[in-house]
Amino acid sequence: MKQRKNLPKIALPRIYFIDKEIASGTYPNAPTLAKKYESSVSSINRDIAYMRDMMDAPIAYDFFKKGFYYTEKTFRLAAAYATADDLLALGMAKNLMELYQNTPLHAAALNLLENISLPLRGDQKAEWFNNRIVIPKTASATVNAEIWNTIVCGLRDNKVITFSYLSADKEELSGKGENTAKKLNLRRVHPYQMLFDQSAWYLYAYDVDRNAMRMFSITRITDATLVDETFKIRGDFDYRSLEGTSYFGIYVKENKSFKFIIALTGDTRWIKERIWAKDQHIKKIKNGIELSFTSNQFEKVLQWILSQGACAKPLAPKTLITRWKETIQAMSKIAR
Repeated sequence: MKQRKNLPKIALPRIYFIDKEIASGTYPNAPTLAKKYESSVSSINRDIAYMRDMMDAPIAYDFFKKGFYYTEKTFRLAAAYATADDLLALGMAKNLMELYQNTPLHAAALNLLENISLPLRGDQKAEWFNNRIVIPKTASATVNAEIWNTIVCGLRDNKVITFSYLSADKEELSGKGENTAKKLNLRRVHPYQMLFDQSAWYLYAYDVDRNAMRMFSITRITDATLVDETFKIRGDFDYRSLEGTSYFGIYVKENKSFKFIIALTGDTRWIKERIWAKDQHIKKIKNGIELSFTSNQFEKVLQWILSQGACAKPLAPKTLITRWKETIQAMSKIAR
């Protein structure tokens, strides 16, 4: 067996895992550890050799119980070989998992991170940031675990998926829809990617019956089923290649691009600090700034302008100005 001289970064979580298993007193052997961690037996053996020879772990093998144990029962692997930045990143990753709290991913990933950070719990200063670096909660939709797992399997194995989908149409949005159950329609898709935007998950997929790429809100999907049929993924499948030149979140691609010009007033410092588009240009005007850029995310840009309230006024294109005014007029009627 080739001895490991240096510890690769990717071996760090696995070594924490081995330490926890040996310290549990269950006498695990290399095949058992490899199966649990979904790793190779040779990697496990190299890790154990490294722990014993380079980290002074008192590991021994019991030939009667056919497994490893610590000759010093109170021994736990120190985290001294990890840098301060490593430990901070690990701890903050646990906090970041709150962004995924309503998905099956949350429990599994949090459990893994808890296991990795187990040796740090004896150090009261190791997680000093828990109440100092905070990620505020945002409104989010709960994802059905069965739907999530079906989609993940479809992505992993390039399997066709069928599901019922609740589409939003003009009648539904205006409140004229007679029965929302009638809006459900069966979809047959090639799942390409799952996307995360503003605390919600989406499926980017090829719709077989419509012969087009579509974006589906995962919370509107029901009765998802894997079909015993595989598909060949297209070379241009990546959503990121379709994002265009502006960055206002997930959207369904619109064929036409526009030159947007928006006047902004009030505290505009946060707007100047961010990149909204590749070709953005900001110039100072009376009482504020003028932001201009090219984008094919028309609906997203309109939503963003409306979200700024009285601090944003579109100057171009004319289509945007018209839609903005129509929306404000509709809001005015409701206010009256």
